[in-house]
Amino acid sequence: MPCLRSRSRGKTLSAVFTDMARSTARLVALEALCDFQKSVEPMTGILFRMSAKNRLDPRDDQLVRALVFGILRSRQYLDCIIDRFSSHPVTKMKPRTQEALRIGVYQLLFMDRIPPSAAVNETVEAFKAGHQPKWLVRFVNGVLRSIARERDSLPAPEHMLVNGAPVLNHPTWLVKRWEKSYGRQRTEDICRINNELPPLTLRVNTGLIQRHQFAAMLADSGRIEYGKFTDTALLLPDFRGEVVGLPGYEEGLFVVQDEAAQLAGCLLTMQKGGCYLDGCAGVGGKTTHLAALLPTDARLTAVEPEKRRYRLLGENLHRLRMTGVETVNMDLAGFAGTAGEKYDGILLDVPCSGTGVIRRRPDIRWNRKAGDLPGYQREQLQLLRTASSLVRKDGIIVYATCSLEAEENSEVIDAFLTEHTEFFIEDAREFLPSAGAQLVTAEGYFQPTPEQGIDGFFAARLRRKAG
Repeated sequence: MPCLRSRSRGKTLSAVFTDMARSTARLVALEALCDFQKSVEPMTGILFRMSAKNRLDPRDDQLVRALVFGILRSRQYLDCIIDRFSSHPVTKMKPRTQEALRIGVYQLLFMDRIPPSAAVNETVEAFKAGHQPKWLVRFVNGVLRSIARERDSLPAPEHMLVNGAPVLNHPTWLVKRWEKSYGRQRTEDICRINNELPPLTLRVNTGLIQRHQFAAMLADSGRIEYGKFTDTALLLPDFRGEVVGLPGYEEGLFVVQDEAAQLAGCLLTMQKGGCYLDGCAGVGGKTTHLAALLPTDARLTAVEPEKRRYRLLGENLHRLRMTGVETVNMDLAGFAGTAGEKYDGILLDVPCSGTGVIRRRPDIRWNRKAGDLPGYQREQLQLLRTASSLVRKDGIIVYATCSLEAEENSEVIDAFLTEHTEFFIEDAREFLPSAGAQLVTAEGYFQPTPEQGIDGFFAARLRRKAG
């Protein structure tokens, strides 16, 4: 078998680090992973708190993030390796022991710039900081040293099998669901792409600069690729730094947005003098896109109830020089009760399970469960009902999620259309760039999946009958 340390993925992850990284980073990573095991909080929130608390320097903060997200992407594989060398199964270990071993093994197998001795010693020191008994420290140390000695002969992730089946680093319940929906081979392809680092995808603010001009500005930021599906997308496959440090950030020349989300925004075609609504604006990724597409004399309102996201929405509109967008800090139901007009078009990017963006948020695979889906569906259907009360005759609702699950996608649309016969589906391919047509289903839904090179997404364009 090839040496894991020579794999390109390992090089990409480890290139940022040297063998001088401190055990403090391992300790923060250990605490974050232990917190994640007992919480449903997103890992980004956990890391934000811990970074502020520990005041890590940028290098150590990058190491923490690489460790944590790398482990979440490869957890089952790491556990298989540990079980080969441990007399005690990983599943029966206490969380702190599990995570310490995962941290050590991840460095040994995926971070070739960190010497094995440093990977083992610094991880053991971080584990000891939790006042673990000496016998348990010796156990962790022994397992890691055994793996370090044998690491060149260990199978690569794509070659690891358990009972003849590939190790996909996704929970069994989710893999089985996807196999029913997409088939075995496509499910494996989705899982494998989810286990890789995603490119940084930018939407160029073409109101301020052309894409080729901005690409030239990024020449020193690593490899650059043009998007396959939109003429506003640039991809930085190898970029691992801070987005705010990229040229043009402060000037509002770009926003981080995957091509799937960019295509979804294209489905809300807007006309001069029209009145439009972003009903679930979030931090403004799609709001700013709609604002960039807004025709002369048209109006756009964005509604977001959560205070922090609402603040970021305003900041993003300001940074991208998007003026004239009305923002409302209120939920959609409350807004509907006060709105004095109907809208020509509404974008409704609803809260969802996020199973289509696991590649970007690897924690989602581990903190979601099948029992969550009915709750999401109820909320989504209610939001769609509310939006229907705000759209005028012959108006459009674009319903969108970043989920791969039918309960949140086609089943919501089916239930809504059964209740609201005054609406019908329009074929999404008629409103997308030609390259996006391949991502539309026979039913007319925009529904890419991650193995196609962009985020998993769902969008339906619904029109209210004119009569």
